[in-house]
Amino acid sequence: METTTSLVTTSPARSLAGLTRADLGLALASLDVPEREIRMRTAQLWHWIYHRGIRDFDAMANIAKPLRQKLAAHFTLARPQVVSAQLSADGTRKWLMRMPPVDARDKGAEIECVYIPEHDRGTLCVSSQVGCTLTCSFCHTGTQRLVRNLTTQDIVAQVLVARDLLGDFPGAVPPTDGLVPGEGNRAVSNIVFMGMGEPLYNFDAVRDAVDVMSDGDGLSLSRRRITVSTSGVVPEIPRLGAESGPMLAISLHATSNELRNRLVPLNKRYPIADLLQACRDYPGASNARRITFEYVMLKGINDSPAEARELVRLLKHIPAKINLIPFNPWPGAPYECSDWGTIERFSDIVFNAGYASPVRTPRGRDILAACGQLKSETEKLRARARLAIDEG
Repeated sequence: METTTSLVTTSPARSLAGLTRADLGLALASLDVPEREIRMRTAQLWHWIYHRGIRDFDAMANIAKPLRQKLAAHFTLARPQVVSAQLSADGTRKWLMRMPPVDARDKGAEIECVYIPEHDRGTLCVSSQVGCTLTCSFCHTGTQRLVRNLTTQDIVAQVLVARDLLGDFPGAVPPTDGLVPGEGNRAVSNIVFMGMGEPLYNFDAVRDAVDVMSDGDGLSLSRRRITVSTSGVVPEIPRLGAESGPMLAISLHATSNELRNRLVPLNKRYPIADLLQACRDYPGASNARRITFEYVMLKGINDSPAEARELVRLLKHIPAKINLIPFNPWPGAPYECSDWGTIERFSDIVFNAGYASPVRTPRGRDILAACGQLKSETEKLRARARLAIDEG
């Protein structure tokens, strides 16, 4: 099911929703708020924007009316525009969002964001770039060229939009058209940077977004419930652990450099041995904070028992769990998903070696919202248009 909607209209005024504390302080300073008040006023704005989800300055009851009027005259609390919304048969939701332009040349980049509900949790898959540079051969997103990095504000705003639409702020009403977590559970309890883009090629914005999301006075998501997934940008992995400290996930998908070079071309720059050493050295990694290794199951490519045993050998002495991902097909994909029996045999070998090896249940396949399927609708439409011109 697909609907077209819009939470807001594009506004020329700058939105404060999604900003860091430092940027909120600068916004207040631009209104000539006395320096001695900025910290207090920033804390007030933070509470209303991130804890309460308020979208109208007039609702900020503990801020004096003159300042509220100044804020409303110069800023907004607008979110990105939701261009379309899709609801899968399994309750997964996918939103196409148009981000506000960052400069005069930017016409408003579009990204996809996915929400995956379960009875006891809700996971939001956020994007960190518009498009991607990595060209992983099994990933639909990788066929879309990189347009730009998302700002910290762009990334955090995805969470705000999701919480708005899911009724996840105090006093809000959740939707009745699909599954949301059970009573007493937050609709958005987990964040994964597994949407469009390579997060570690947008390091500063991702780090600062994690800081905003995990701030206890606002969105208040534990860093243990925030996972950053990388295809293996080795130099940035220790920085991520030292400066941000979220959970780490590695898109591995192969046990030899020869195969991984084909599946994940970034491997030519940062081969498996270097990647795994960075994982062993990841600050904070332990049995309580295991690194997740993602392994997409490709029929006849990487799914043999020998490769399962080699995977176990490679991950020795790394506190790890292994997510086996049935390949999610997309139009023109060069691979097929492994047979279920093959996936089970692979999982058994990994499990018997002492590693958790859950097989990720495909979610949102019917709306192309599953892992590796994200690609903005405008890019697909442009591709169709080019094809029509070529054929004409």
